Amino acid sequence: MPSTPERGTAVIDAEEDLVATPPVALARRRLRAHPALLLAGIVLASLNMRAALAGVSPLLGEIGRHFRLNATAGSLVTTIPLVFMGLGSLVAPKLARRWGTEAVLCGALVALCGGIVLRIAPPVVALFAGCAVVGAAIALLNVLMPGLIKRDFPERAAGMTALYSTAMILGATTSAATAVPLEHALGGWQGSLVSWSLLAAVAVIVWIPQVLIARRGSRHGAAAATPVQRGAAGPKLSRSPLAWQVTLFMGSQSLIAYVSIAWMPTIFTDHGMDKGEAGLVFAFSTLLQMAGSFVVPMLAGRMRRQRLLGVAVSALMACGVTGLLLAPVAGAWLWAALLGVGQGGALGLALTMMVLRSGDAHTAARLSGMAQTGGYLLAAAGPLVLGAVHQATGGWTVPLALLLAVCAGLALLGTGAGRDRRIGEESGK
Repeated sequence: MPSTPERGTAVIDAEEDLVATPPVALARRRLRAHPALLLAGIVLASLNMRAALAGVSPLLGEIGRHFRLNATAGSLVTTIPLVFMGLGSLVAPKLARRWGTEAVLCGALVALCGGIVLRIAPPVVALFAGCAVVGAAIALLNVLMPGLIKRDFPERAAGMTALYSTAMILGATTSAATAVPLEHALGGWQGSLVSWSLLAAVAVIVWIPQVLIARRGSRHGAAAATPVQRGAAGPKLSRSPLAWQVTLFMGSQSLIAYVSIAWMPTIFTDHGMDKGEAGLVFAFSTLLQMAGSFVVPMLAGRMRRQRLLGVAVSALMACGVTGLLLAPVAGAWLWAALLGVGQGGALGLALTMMVLRSGDAHTAARLSGMAQTGGYLLAAAGPLVLGAVHQATGGWTVPLALLLAVCAGLALLGTGAGRDRRIGEESGK
């Protein structure tokens, strides 16, 4: 069956198996009478979804020196959030069923604010605990935000998804670009990191009225939703090679992306680039992810097979990694551009294939949960392993060669996950 543009840009709903209770459904209809409030909440939450992670990368060297961390231990600052982003994806639908999407999103923003502050507390254990809280909070936002957009803006889901994605990348870009200037202005890396708790706090203030409106009329302690009774559970994803290909594609592209977040500025500074310029190059790479994440899903939705797209985005990233290996400073802006467009395209393709490879919305939601959980847990190994290899070898040649091997594996996974078939089908080209 040919893919349609609408199918390619569909929004995966993590609450596909839940139905709001009558009081909550009525309250949400009242809430939709305030579209400006809804829009402000979505934009502010999206701005926070990557800012707390991207702002760490240009400061990783300073953080490591402050706590006397070696490269392996320092990589935990980016590894721990990824682990908890994977684990948090498992509990998000359950929390939404019990407390409601609005309350869980608001609680996630409160936790994010607290986690950001906790990271600058004096003991090193507080740094790692704060990273865990930040990762878990982002996981809840990751899983529940698409479904909320689909529910509250059903006629404009594609446009709102584009706005949400753009705001998310804009937050990460701004955080990376301003990390070093804020460090200088606020007297150290602690001031730079904690400043982003203010954005999370503003988002909380906007979400509180939504929580109050959404739960108005509900009995105290009552669940916000009930499970949908389905006649069949759908195909078993753990036994589907195609589901595993999509999951591993998601995980591999995330691994490359988060290795870049963790180590790209450090690679530049280790080769003599100024720390401030390294932060700007990294921010430039992050900004260009918008181009790939916008164009690739549109192309994917109009194609029966996405194999060539999978190879193309992998090749872009491989070229960027090769550039970092051969001439990291001389071509820094070009390598950053190739990596940025490739990473944005790979993420967009991974999310689109969750829809294209599923026969229905129920399967797509389940596949999204599997791919996000497995994908982030796989990605968590990247910064840690490459940091350990860097420490053991004293340079970046071997770590970047390993990253090239991941790019090659991503291309192979793309040729498998990009076939024109659905999960549960026995054969397909």
